[in-house]
Amino acid sequence: MEDIDIFAKVQGSISVYSPASALNLKTSRLRSLVQFKVLFRGAFKLELRCPQKVDGIALDPEPDWSFEALLSEIDELERKINSSSKVSVPFTKERPRDISDSKSNGRTSASPFVMRVFEDEMDNIDSEDEEAHDQSSVAVKWFNFDDLYLSDSDDSGDDSSLEAQPCLMEKGESGESSLFELSREHQFRVKEEIRNQISALETDLKTESQKSISAIFRVERYREERCEMERKLDTQYQRNIAEALNNHLTAVQRDLEVRSQIEERKIRSDAAYEDAKRKEKALQEEKLRQERVKAEAEAKRAEEAKRAEDAKRAALEAQRRAAKEAAEREASEASKRADSGLAQEGTYRPQINALNAQSSGKPLAAGNILKAAESALNLEQGRLQKLKQFDDENQALRLRSKEDFRKYERQISKLVQQITGTKDSVRQKAGELVNIFNDARCPQSISVAAFAKKVVSNCKTPRNAAFACGHVIVLVTSKVPTAMDLILAELHRACIYTVPKHYSQSAFESKEAYYKAIGFQEDEGKTESVDNYLARLESYMKLYGALVQTEIYGFQNVHGLKEGWAWLARFLNALPANRYTAVALNAFLHMAGYSLFKKYKSQFRKMLNIISDNFLNALRERGDSNLNPVIAEIDAYLKDNKFLCEPEGRSLEGSLLSDVYVPESDYY
Repeated sequence: MEDIDIFAKVQGSISVYSPASALNLKTSRLRSLVQFKVLFRGAFKLELRCPQKVDGIALDPEPDWSFEALLSEIDELERKINSSSKVSVPFTKERPRDISDSKSNGRTSASPFVMRVFEDEMDNIDSEDEEAHDQSSVAVKWFNFDDLYLSDSDDSGDDSSLEAQPCLMEKGESGESSLFELSREHQFRVKEEIRNQISALETDLKTESQKSISAIFRVERYREERCEMERKLDTQYQRNIAEALNNHLTAVQRDLEVRSQIEERKIRSDAAYEDAKRKEKALQEEKLRQERVKAEAEAKRAEEAKRAEDAKRAALEAQRRAAKEAAEREASEASKRADSGLAQEGTYRPQINALNAQSSGKPLAAGNILKAAESALNLEQGRLQKLKQFDDENQALRLRSKEDFRKYERQISKLVQQITGTKDSVRQKAGELVNIFNDARCPQSISVAAFAKKVVSNCKTPRNAAFACGHVIVLVTSKVPTAMDLILAELHRACIYTVPKHYSQSAFESKEAYYKAIGFQEDEGKTESVDNYLARLESYMKLYGALVQTEIYGFQNVHGLKEGWAWLARFLNALPANRYTAVALNAFLHMAGYSLFKKYKSQFRKMLNIISDNFLNALRERGDSNLNPVIAEIDAYLKDNKFLCEPEGRSLEGSLLSDVYVPESDYY
């Protein structure tokens, strides 16, 4: 419709009127040859239709005409027709209507034809042009003027005048014209079909080209992806090969190293075996040599012990005679005493006389070389004799048996060293020790003797828990009673004040002999210092004090508070007041004083009064500055009533020990 409207606007400027039908037909044919083609940007192009010849006149398919030239040719054709017409025509067009006025338009006749189109029409045309451009083809609009009558007048009702016009064309020409029109229309349809097919082919070609380009692009991209994947796979394959090669080389190297290590180990093992054989042989020789030396030493010690026993026996006989004489004198004096209080103090008179005699500086008699109670000496002698019997028996067992009993001794030593001040430790160690004593693979005499020796030697260490060791000793000796005599014998051998007894220094020819008699040790020919000896003496006395005060419900302590009370009485009756005895007494009181007071009450206080009035005074009268520390400790113990306070470590820590072993409320 838009094309028809545009053509109508053009038609308004073209009006050809002729009464002759030939003129109308010619004009109609000529106009049918005109074709409007809509171009881009709203311009129009006039084209001529084919065929190439009309009435024998050849037409240029691409004429270089202007619209004014076409109109002038049409006017010339009208004039010729009018001049050759024999019939008058009432309506004759004098001059054609000008399509454009050059003056009014300001343009020359040679200017191209321009049609002005409104913006809404231009928008529609532009949209169509854009669609045509997207399809890479130009849509051609053809306008057919065959059925359109051009006239300057709008009055079409005068049929009579038209009917009166003569037909300038012959009937033959009308048939040719129809044939020409049919041929032209056929050609037009064929061209349209060809054009449409070409356009469709071009569209299909472009579509196929785009598809081909897209397919080529996809193939190229797939090829690149495949190349990249193959490259990655190749890299991964090379990496796997490298890793496998590395693992293989590592395994080979490791295998070589293992083989070399096996060879080296075998060489070292052979060398170690040879070395062990040499060492074993040397050890056997050394063992035999040591056994010979030990046997010689044992024989020598036995001989010395025999001589010492003879000397002790002689000293004991002298002491007995002196005691008998003193008793006779005491009896004669007692008969003269009238006061009963003096008779009660007769029990402690020998000690008081001895202390007074010592403080006054009077020389001691020959019978006073050994200071000890006869009962204490008898007990000591029996315990030492039993220990000697055990040693002889064990020595014979070791010589007869091929079994190495040293591992049991090491095990016992380890258990003793692991004793701590907890109930669980005491129970566990005591049970393990009893199990060792009952082990049939090791004779009980060897294990018990080893236990006695280790427990006494272990008390010298500063970290030793004396109360815990006392508990272990009581628990073990309640199952194996013979162990108590061996432990006491080892204590008597290590410290003479556990008997108690004391040797007078004046009875010995040299200080070294005196030190050796009272228990000083020698290291590489040098006698230990007095301070070291006093430290060991204190450790032994603490162990002895802890042992006598230990009482466990359900277990019998064969050397309990009764023996502790007897020890204190013998000590005060027989031993002099000096630095060694003061240290021994101080250690014993701090460990056993609390338990002795709980049992003996006022009698223990009387003992403490004798210590304060006689023993401490005798120490002060000696005037030795080395005695001041121990005097201060004993004096503080008495004045501060420390015997009323439980000593530190007496109550075992923890609650792992069963009530059967150590119920806290049933200790005493």
